[in-house]
Parts: sequence; C-alpha cells; structure tokens
Amino acid sequence: MKIFKQPFLLFFFIVYFSSQIEGAVEIDLKNFSKAPKFLSEFGFFEDMQNQIPAESVHPYSLVSPLFSDQTDKLRFVYVPKGEKLGYVKNKVFIFPVGSTLIKTFAYLNKNGALEEQLLETRLLINTNEGWKAISYVWNEEQTDAKRAIAGATIPTTFIDSRGQKVDVRYRAPNQNQCKECHQVNKVMTPIGPKARNMNKVLSYQSGEMNQLLYWAALGWIDQKLDSNPISSYTDVNASLDDRARAYLDINCGHCHIPGGSADTTGLYLNLIEENREKLGIYKKPVAAGRASGNLKYSIVPGHSDDSIMLFRMESLDPGIMMPESGRALADEAGIKLIKDWINKL
Repeated sequence: MKIFKQPFLLFFFIVYFSSQIEGAVEIDLKNFSKAPKFLSEFGFFEDMQNQIPAESVHPYSLVSPLFSDQTDKLRFVYVPKGEKLGYVKNKVFIFPVGSTLIKTFAYLNKNGALEEQLLETRLLINTNEGWKAISYVWNEEQTDAKRAIAGATIPTTFIDSRGQKVDVRYRAPNQNQCKECHQVNKVMTPIGPKARNMNKVLSYQSGEMNQLLYWAALGWIDQKLDSNPISSYTDVNASLDDRARAYLDINCGHCHIPGGSADTTGLYLNLIEENREKLGIYKKPVAAGRASGNLKYSIVPGHSDDSIMLFRMESLDPGIMMPESGRALADEAGIKLIKDWINKL
C-alpha cells in the first residue's frame, strides 16, 4: 500500500485538521538538561488520570506492538510546531529535535471487574544531545507519576483476555536498561514508529483516519512513503510466515539487528533480513551453555522442541529467557505462534 497517491485528498486533510496543530508543552525539550520530578510538569496531558493529551500532543498506535506482560499501551507523540519528520524506508521516522514519544503502560482490565491501573509512563525525548529516555512510575492515587531513575517493581493483578486474574511483578526499567533495546550503533533511538508499523486507521476526536495521513494533515510528513504495511501478528487472516516475522521484528529485531545490542550473536530477526542462517535456521549459537538448553541450533525447521529460540522464549529463568528484560511472564500467544511457524518451516 503506497501512501499519498491522491494530492487533493491530502490537501483536504491538511485543511480539515489544521486547527489541531496548536498547543503548548511547558518544558524546553530541545535544551533538555534536568528531568522534572513529576510527569505532570511537562504539560503533556490535559487530564493525567484519564490520559487525555494536551492539544499539541497526539495519540498513535502500532500495527504490531511489543509484548510487555500483557500490558495495554497508550502512546502519544509531540512534535514542535512547524517541524517535519524525515523518512527512510524501513527505518524509524527521523523526528526533529524537541520531539517526544510518550508511552504509558497500564492494565485497563476491560475483561473483568478490576479497576484500570496506570503503571508507568516512559518518555523518549529528542534533545540537542540526542534521544533521552526517562521513566515515571504512577502513584497509588493515579494522579501523577514520579521519576524512577533506579526503576521500580510493581506487584499487581490484572484481568487477561480470557477474563482470568493474573498476578504479576511488573518491572519498570532503570535508566540504563533502556539502552538495551533502544540503542543501535551505540546511539539511542526509538523502535516502533516506522511507516510500515503505523499504516493503520486510528480513532481521533475528529473521527477515524489512517495515522500516516493524519500526520501528513498535521504537516509532519510532506513526501511519498514507499512503505507496505507490516502484518499484525494477531491477524489470523495473515499468513503464518508474515505473522511470525512481524512478531520477531517488533519483539526481537531491535536488538537482533546489525548494530543492535545482540549484534555479536549473528542472529538477525528484523523484518527485512532474508539470509536463512542469520534468521536462525540451522544456526549454531555463538556461545553454548545452559542458555542454549544443550540444543544445537536456534531454529530446527519442523522441530520447535529442538530449537533454542523457542526454549528461551518459554523460559522465565533470568539467565535463559529471551527477551532478557521487559517481561516477568511468558507470552503464551507468541510462543504458540513461533512454535507453529517453526514446525511448518
């Protein structure tokens, strides 16, 4: 699906949505030096508890999101007035200095009687010195979130998609742990907002609209995007291969990529990788040991139980499990997807 083939429609959207561009954020994000103690000091939200953004802050969503202990994720983005995004195919959008990506992790408990719970809000702020990652943990009253340099553990209970109560020790990362996933070639970078992972319709206050067209209407994008949408790994109508590759791309591909934190493994799981061995097929691990489960290859086609990849996905042992951080639970749906994929290779 190519975006922006009809200029007259784009002009209509720009006129129609132009009133939504204005608004103020209270912190100087370009010359950002010392992080505020409380999330409310930024001015990103009109209503903190209900996650209603300020006028200049806009919601967004991903086609395929990262698994994080079954949390719901409320995403928002701020781009300084008059600025534009850069675009490179298969890369994260190039955000101008002063932009901020805002992601609140929560259990909304839509399938049961428990109340909604906001857990933490992570900020990625593009400053004059590069991207800065900051985490804020929400108080029990759900009125504000406090900066957590050392991270935090939040014991809680949520309702899963089957309506069952699940106990979890949710872990907000410390400031250094953010680099484990958000660093490529030793440079901090966002992960999710690639054109292919945003090519979907989202409900805004003004109605439903494709996110990329909405961003164009805001004046952030003014060029053709040569981008095909990624499959959602939850879409049962998509092919098994497309779903599995989309899952590995968002959950593993930010580390298992050239220049990523797992570069030395030689296992590359980003969506555009085509080399079968680098994808793990009959690939021997760089370092054997208990993390390999005494198995020989990352992926053995047709034999998921003999594949290191599945062994590490299933484990909850900190010295074995993959991803190494960001979860306390196993992703049962993801495990089944990758198991089925390996067994049918």
